[in-house]
Amino acid sequence: MTRLRVLHKTTYVYRRPVNLGAHRLMLRPRESRDLKILAHHVTVWPQAPLVWAHDVFGNVVATVTFAGMTDSLVIDAMSEVQLDASDWPVFPIAASAIAYPFRYQADEWTDLGALTVPQYPDGRLQAWTRGFVRADGIDTLSMLKDLSEGVSAAVQYQSREEEGTQSPDHTLGRGWGSCRDFAVLFVEAVRSLGFGARIVSGYLHNPAQILAGTAGASSTHAWGEVFVPGAGWIAFDPTNRHVGAGNLIPVAVGRSIQQVMPVTGSFVGGGDALEAMNVEVRVEAEGR
Repeated sequence: MTRLRVLHKTTYVYRRPVNLGAHRLMLRPRESRDLKILAHHVTVWPQAPLVWAHDVFGNVVATVTFAGMTDSLVIDAMSEVQLDASDWPVFPIAASAIAYPFRYQADEWTDLGALTVPQYPDGRLQAWTRGFVRADGIDTLSMLKDLSEGVSAAVQYQSREEEGTQSPDHTLGRGWGSCRDFAVLFVEAVRSLGFGARIVSGYLHNPAQILAGTAGASSTHAWGEVFVPGAGWIAFDPTNRHVGAGNLIPVAVGRSIQQVMPVTGSFVGGGDALEAMNVEVRVEAEGR
């Protein structure tokens, strides 16, 4: 059991005063059996009211609407959480799903819906993915682990500052990508095999600084979750070839990466008005 404090600060600086549109903030961690929120608050400057709601995936979303013009925007979030996820979990997979291929129950298939449907046109992805299905009756969890590890074997991790996400085919062809590119590639691959899967955004706690995807001991991060009957949603971090949520703090889940961005919004003031954007993230163990 680990108590952690997450500090996440986003700063925008504009060359001249602009009118800010509504901003959508996804900064509150998702509570679960493995993660409990002890404290959470968000402040914004210029000061403005936050309206809280849940989206269709159960993520907590704050919408903030600004009045007047400003030459800067600061969004400061603090969360204190208790993380109780095992580093080496045992997954109680249902007997019907131990071997692949298997069929979801009718209700599961209906409820998973669009989470089973690939979101990108297929090129080389499906053929690449089928290479991990060595025979009918293969162990489901082993195959998913091999596929997650296969992403990082085929693609080199490289931090990428520009906005947007590469398509799976582009990532495979290019041979490198960021954690969000790894997550999209993995989720699309398992969807092509008939699994329900979703994208997760959140934070990576990396005190030993041995994991990819962080600048120092902590960072925002993206990974995937696959629904396996009996076990439920299993976290796969293809960037670090890790299974389970032992060092992951989820904030939002969604069908696509665009649905789980921490901060989205707009401004009116000319295309060159944005001078700089900076994101600072720290995940600290209690007492440090």
